Amino acid sequence: MKKRRLSPLIAAVMLTASSVPASAATLIALNKGEATASLIDAASGETRAVVETGTGPHEVAVSPDGKLAVVTNYGQKEPGSTLTVIDISGARAAGTIDLGPHKRPHGIEFLPGGKEVAVTVEESDAVVLVDLPARKVTKTISTGQKLSHMLAVDSNGSRIYVANIRSGSVTALDVMTGESKSVATGDGAEGIGLTPDGKELWVTNRAADTISVLDPATLEKKRTLASASFPIRLRFTPDGKRALVSNARSGDVVFFDTASGKELNRVKMDFTSADPDGRLFGDRFGKSPVPIGILIPPSGKVAYVANANADLIAVIDLEKGAVTAAVKAGKEPDGLGWSPVSLSRPPAKPARTAP
Repeated sequence: MKKRRLSPLIAAVMLTASSVPASAATLIALNKGEATASLIDAASGETRAVVETGTGPHEVAVSPDGKLAVVTNYGQKEPGSTLTVIDISGARAAGTIDLGPHKRPHGIEFLPGGKEVAVTVEESDAVVLVDLPARKVTKTISTGQKLSHMLAVDSNGSRIYVANIRSGSVTALDVMTGESKSVATGDGAEGIGLTPDGKELWVTNRAADTISVLDPATLEKKRTLASASFPIRLRFTPDGKRALVSNARSGDVVFFDTASGKELNRVKMDFTSADPDGRLFGDRFGKSPVPIGILIPPSGKVAYVANANADLIAVIDLEKGAVTAAVKAGKEPDGLGWSPVSLSRPPAKPARTAP
């Protein structure tokens, strides 16, 4: 097995309390290679608990009050069909929700009110709405597209936007009526996000190395931006002025000016990959650490980037535009979540709890 090597810069700042932004908050990292979620103290960068999930946890949504995290269990060779609910302060799994016939749950977001989540289910070509108190699916809305993967929800919860990888498209779903409208964006449409003001919808087309910027009301394409290579996720800063895009093949994160669409900066993920065996992307991207999940806390001061083939989470100082710290994760981190809630009784050693 290859040993992971860090660059001198990253080794110098890794897991130092002074370099990780202080906050009484919890960073949630999903480790899809070991079916766990790491609950990480944001002030120290230390993993305080490890919670077992279903197989292949890919994405996580945190409730508006920060108390619960809901994880999609995508599966590996065998498709998954469940969600894991995590009590954050208690650092424990609080239950499993069976999605019934729906397989390969992936993208997930809370709807306003915090009692429902919307989840893409790839094998059903649909989005399901899940009532959390009742622990059941209450509605299924078809996208009519293939490999419906990530989603974004508008501010009032009336419209859901879905990126469809195999169809290379985006679908807008009306939550009340179930009506849908789809438009082509580019090959491998995957990452998706609404600007904080709700005026633009951005979609990363991973196989086309482009970003489509759409009018969310009409789905009319406003412009196309280049983003090499293999743009896979995107997030906006809270002020809406910048978009961050992770490029899995080139192993970097690009900063875009949202007003002009101009590329401002590229931040290299200067990590050496671990043994690619048993990982989703394997050695498909060579020595790239495969940056995927991006999270920007409400403060807007830093961004966290999960490097799936390096088992590390980079901390980017958004003012400096540079990596200033790295946080250890489990095997193959991907989806990230943020809660203002800290663990009620952090254990001296990371606790491991099962559903």
